[in-house]
Amino acid sequence: MKNVFDIFEERGFIEQTTDPHLLRGLLETPITCYIGFDPTAKSFHVGSLLPIMALVHMQKAGHRPIAVIGGGTGLVGDPSGKTEMRPILTREEIDQNAEALKKQLSRFISFADDRAIMVNNADWLTGLNYIEFLRDIGRHFSVNRMLAAESYKVRLETGLNFIEFNYMLLQAYDYWHLFKAFDCRLQMGGNDQWGNILAGADLIRRLEREVVHALTFPLLTTSSGTKMGKTHKGAIWLDPDLTPPYDYYQYWINQGDEDVERFLALFTFLPMDEVRRLGKLQGADLRKAKEILAYEATRICHGEKAADEARQAAQELFGKGGPVSAKSVPTLDVDRNALAKGIPAYILFEKAGLCKTRGEARRLLSQGGGYLNDERITAFDQVIDSSALKNGELFLRAGKKRYLKITTT
Repeated sequence: MKNVFDIFEERGFIEQTTDPHLLRGLLETPITCYIGFDPTAKSFHVGSLLPIMALVHMQKAGHRPIAVIGGGTGLVGDPSGKTEMRPILTREEIDQNAEALKKQLSRFISFADDRAIMVNNADWLTGLNYIEFLRDIGRHFSVNRMLAAESYKVRLETGLNFIEFNYMLLQAYDYWHLFKAFDCRLQMGGNDQWGNILAGADLIRRLEREVVHALTFPLLTTSSGTKMGKTHKGAIWLDPDLTPPYDYYQYWINQGDEDVERFLALFTFLPMDEVRRLGKLQGADLRKAKEILAYEATRICHGEKAADEARQAAQELFGKGGPVSAKSVPTLDVDRNALAKGIPAYILFEKAGLCKTRGEARRLLSQGGGYLNDERITAFDQVIDSSALKNGELFLRAGKKRYLKITTT
C-alpha cells in the first residue's frame, strides 16, 4: 500500500511538517493520529473539509484517526487565525454542537471496530486542578517562545487576554494526553496551528522523552482570493439542512478554472493521473472537469443519491429544455393566497434570498438579470402570480447560475 505521506505530498496536503524523513518512516506502519475540531457551530463548513479529507486518507491507509471535539478548549477560545477574540460559548451550547459534529464526521470516517476514535477534550480538561496544571505543565513553557508564535503575535496588535494566552498550553496538554491514552504520534491541522502543535510535541519530548510529529495543511483560498467555503450567501455548510446538496454541488461547479485540478486532488479520491488529465482540459471541456469535481465532492459529503439528484437538477436547469422537475433545487414555500394576489418581482427575489435587499433586487431586475421560468423579467415591479405556476411550481433565476424553486402552501 502506498505510504500516506506520499499521498499527502502528491495531492498538495502538506504545508509544513517535522522531519519529513522520520515522519514518512513512521507512516510505513499503522499509527494513531489526531486532528482537533472547533465546536463553535452545529455543522462543519467547507473550510473544515481539508482536515476531514486528511483523516479519511489516513484511515484508508490503515492508520487510526482520532477526531478531537474541542469542547474544553472551546470554553477558552483559540486565538489562532483570528484578529479578535472568539465568542465564548456555554458548556451546554458546546455539548450540543459537539454531538452534531460527531454525527457529521461519521459520514466520512468509520468508527466501527475501533478504526477511528472520537473524543471530547472537555472530558479531561475541565477537571484539571489549576495549581497542579501550572506546576506540572506550565513550567515547561517559555513565555518568550509563546509570544513569538504567529497566532499570538497577530493578536498582540489588537489585544490578547489571559484566557486566550492559555490556549497553547491546553492544546499541548491534549497531545500529551492522547499520546499517553492512545499512543498518538502525529497531530495534524491548519497551518495557523503550527506553533500549538509544536508546543505539544515539545511537551511530550520533555515529559516522556519521546519523538512525535506535526503536519500542517495549507490555508486555502480560491484563485479569486476568497476564503474557502465563503460565498455571497455566506458559509457553505456540510449539513444538508443548512446548505442543500444542490447548492453544495453548485459551489464546486462554480470554482475558478485555475482551481479545478488543485481541488480535484484535495477534495476527491480520483487517481492523480485522472486529476492531471482533467486539469489539462481547456475551454468547454473544462466544464466537464468541474462537473466531475462537483459530483465527487457532493457524493463524498452527501451520498450518491443526493449527488445524482443535484447533477440531474443542474442538467435540467442548464440544459436547452429549461427547468422541468429539478427535485434537488432549493425551494421556497409561498402562501398560496399571497401568490394568487400577485407579488412584485423585486420583493419575491428578496424574499427568496436571491438578492440580499430589495434595492439589490431592483438593480438586478432593471439590468435584465432576473428570470421567471427561464424568461427574462422585463420590469423590476413585474407582478408574479399563480398563473406562472407550472405543475404547481415556478422557477426564479438570478444571473446565469442561481436558481430557486417556488411552491405554494
